[in-house]
Amino acid sequence: MGKLILIKYGELTTKKGNRRTFIKLLKNNISKILKDFDFNIRDMYDRMYIESKNIDEIANKLTNVFGIHSIVICYKVNTNIEDINNLVIEVVGKEKFTTFKVETKRSYKEFPIQSMEFSRKLGALILKKFDCKVDVHNPDLLIHIEIHKDYTYIYTNEIKGLGGYPVGIQGKGLLMLSGGIDSPVAGYLALKRGVDLECLYFESPPHTSIEAKNKVLELANIINKYSGNIKVHIVPFTHLQEEIYKNVDPTYNITIMRRMMYRIAHKVALKRNCKIIINGESIGQVASQTLTSMIAINSVTNYPIIRPVACLDKLEIIDISKKIGTYETSILPYEDCCTIFLPDHPVINPNVNKCIDMEKTFDYESLIDECVNNIETITNIDKKTFKELL
Repeated sequence: MGKLILIKYGELTTKKGNRRTFIKLLKNNISKILKDFDFNIRDMYDRMYIESKNIDEIANKLTNVFGIHSIVICYKVNTNIEDINNLVIEVVGKEKFTTFKVETKRSYKEFPIQSMEFSRKLGALILKKFDCKVDVHNPDLLIHIEIHKDYTYIYTNEIKGLGGYPVGIQGKGLLMLSGGIDSPVAGYLALKRGVDLECLYFESPPHTSIEAKNKVLELANIINKYSGNIKVHIVPFTHLQEEIYKNVDPTYNITIMRRMMYRIAHKVALKRNCKIIINGESIGQVASQTLTSMIAINSVTNYPIIRPVACLDKLEIIDISKKIGTYETSILPYEDCCTIFLPDHPVINPNVNKCIDMEKTFDYESLIDECVNNIETITNIDKKTFKELL
């Protein structure tokens, strides 16, 4: 009897001609996240199998991999009736239950007994050996039998995976990552749709602290467990932000600041070969996120802007942030450059032409170039890197 992990693809099964491409990338992503383990991985059209001495630890790691519908710790046995019967009794004997159901999937059509009939025969065997009864609608124990040519796989429980697409299948996106609750959630949701991430963070020392920067790096580290590839680009925003507050109507400060951020993000996205810009804007949540504000801010770029949490309310976003482990870090009380110098009454319906007129009062283009040319890029965002920066 051999113990192994069976991976079910889920949404990948909707793909046809390019399904193999999705499976190959998923296999590569899994191999990267399991780099510290000794394992053997085998991919097939409808399943993936992993064999290792560290089955439980690997199964736990796989719960952070997008593109997996479910993870099953199962048993492998030679495809013959006697061996299957013996293993089923052994597996069922380890479970606590009063009702059960057997489901058989017979991929190997030359197996002499059809699926439903084999389920009935195994059910009769279980009833003979254990004090229990059959419940086909809501059983305590569901026993899965998957019959293939050489081996049969037997399992009772499935671990729910994250679903979605393998990270990277859609190319890269640039996440505008702040220290708040929303943008890490937006990044997580983009990863789920197969978008690999690089992050852009705007720092404005001395107005923002080293703790605020480290907070963002920790957020990047947390969402990196769902990717493994994240880089963080830190933009020195002080000079440009101070010029905005010297030259712009205070009620328009946030609008003009966001327009500058989008211009910088556009340049960085082009340079880093990112196909989209991603942010954590939620419609109507703050003054810069009204529909009118979004139009005024968005007009400085023709880059696709993806807002994964745009139609979620704050409580829904908080729920996701708690699930993915970013919430406790996001609520640490360190201000980022979006919250410093916040006016008492920011404009909620900014006029684009008025924005353009205000921007003519200072040389923002050279300031943007200064920001882009002095970006600090941090790779290998992990616990060691973060601790060294504290």
